[in-house]
Amino acid sequence: MKKLHPLKLYVSTVISVFLLFFSLNAQTDFVEYTGTVIDGQTNKTLEAASLNINGTNIGTISNSEGEFILKVPLSNSDSKVVVSLLGYNTYVVPLSELASGNTTIKLYAAITKLSAVSISAFKDAKGLVRKVFDDKNKNFQNESVFMTAFYRETIKRRSRNVSLTEAVVNILKEPNGSSSRDAIQLGKARKSTDYKRLDTVSVKLQGGPFSTIYLDVMKYPEYIFTEESINAYQFNFDAPTTVNNKDVYVVNFKPRKNDLKVNYNGKLFIDVETLALVSANYALDLSDIKKSKNLLVRKKPSDIEVYPLEALYKVDYKAKDNTWYYSYSNLSLKFKVNKKRELFNKVYTLSSEMAVTDWEVNKDDKRIKNKDKLRPTVIITDAISGFSDPNFWGEYNLIEPDKSIESAINKIKKNIEKQEQREKENTVNGRP
Repeated sequence: MKKLHPLKLYVSTVISVFLLFFSLNAQTDFVEYTGTVIDGQTNKTLEAASLNINGTNIGTISNSEGEFILKVPLSNSDSKVVVSLLGYNTYVVPLSELASGNTTIKLYAAITKLSAVSISAFKDAKGLVRKVFDDKNKNFQNESVFMTAFYRETIKRRSRNVSLTEAVVNILKEPNGSSSRDAIQLGKARKSTDYKRLDTVSVKLQGGPFSTIYLDVMKYPEYIFTEESINAYQFNFDAPTTVNNKDVYVVNFKPRKNDLKVNYNGKLFIDVETLALVSANYALDLSDIKKSKNLLVRKKPSDIEVYPLEALYKVDYKAKDNTWYYSYSNLSLKFKVNKKRELFNKVYTLSSEMAVTDWEVNKDDKRIKNKDKLRPTVIITDAISGFSDPNFWGEYNLIEPDKSIESAINKIKKNIEKQEQREKENTVNGRP
């Protein structure tokens, strides 16, 4: 039987919904570059565009509004930035051209000229997908790697933010061919949760960064395509596309008969030259309401029912020296909570994303100490406390917050300022 992603909901009294699912030496002197990535023809902002410093592993991605912040060590200030996105021509720009701040970077859709001969190299799309997973140890990371990544999770009730958690994490990424699971260490982190807006429902993500790392289907194929489950899907070729100026096969997949406990629909993007997975976008099949009711629930009170309304997943990889590495993943879950004897149901959206901002091969076989390891069942909002000033992240790269998150952060800052002012007044007036 195919396994569900380790994303499970805990529902407790104030419902608690929990979804299952080393630092690299930071530079002390850096320059910060900001801007927006847009489509050069439509002017539409482009989400999840990758920005990497040429010749290094330092990078970031654009947010849902195309905006980015890229922090670069002074030693790399003469470098160039490689900007790439699936379906677009790669753009290379000197850092000096971004120095003015709030630069607009235009990407143009790529015209793919992949011949029918190239596609016909495989009898069917299913054969290509099997080849991708059979060759994963050849194409993907086969050594231990230390990664620094930025992690963010947000919870909204309807359209209002009720919880925000951000963290820099250190990941010991084990080889894809190894049976060892990846280890994660919490670095710098901050959170804010408005429990008043959560009302009688408290939503928390169990697993935190593990919720995104387990979307690495090349390391954890058992969560989507097992030898057994792959036969339960039908695959077909879609129009090819391009990433980093390289041709990419596009393969659609969907369940044949929906007879698995968990079914997905989605697309796989496969590099034509290496047959490595470049990206995967997929969604949980929620067409059968009876089957999906409480599907993501691990534990809940008897008077609660949880209905998933949407479950979207994405993972991206990057290549260096003909080897592919995990780069970015996100999930977005929307669900409705019904409680008996309550007139109105509650709708929540939970988003979680992680972007690798730097990495290095673990040549000395260093390990993360057991006492420093996050547990895969950790509730990261319970593991951290407090929010802080605008310079909290210092030299660490992060995903620029979108306007709704920025608004939430500004409200948090104002509340902190008010609290500090009250404390100052109490001190002056001699009150405890």
